[in-house]
Amino acid sequence: MYAPLFVAIGGFFGAMARYLVSRWAARRSPRFPIGTLIVNLLGSFLLGWLAGSDAADATKLLVGTGFMGAFTTFSTLKWESVQMMQQRQWAKVVVYLAATYSCGVWLAWLGYRVGR
Repeated sequence: MYAPLFVAIGGFFGAMARYLVSRWAARRSPRFPIGTLIVNLLGSFLLGWLAGSDAADATKLLVGTGFMGAFTTFSTLKWESVQMMQQRQWAKVVVYLAATYSCGVWLAWLGYRVGR
């Protein structure tokens, strides 16, 4: 009954957190999408940690589905990658995608282990 409310509340705070991290990071690295990389890697770790924990279902909805669903961003990752490809920034796009996927999986595993 409360599931949609938990997801909505978590989503609101996740979206706000992503916006703040992205703005903070853009000021420090305007030539590389470090903000998206940070939220996706941090999100991988935190979602792994949540999955490995004994958190209640309501917490998983609030934090996992709501907050993390809005905090991390697959579509922005893809769009930024396409923009780098259009600008022929091949080394940058390879580093970006490799770091996102390889580090993301590793951090999700590490978060899961920490959560256990």
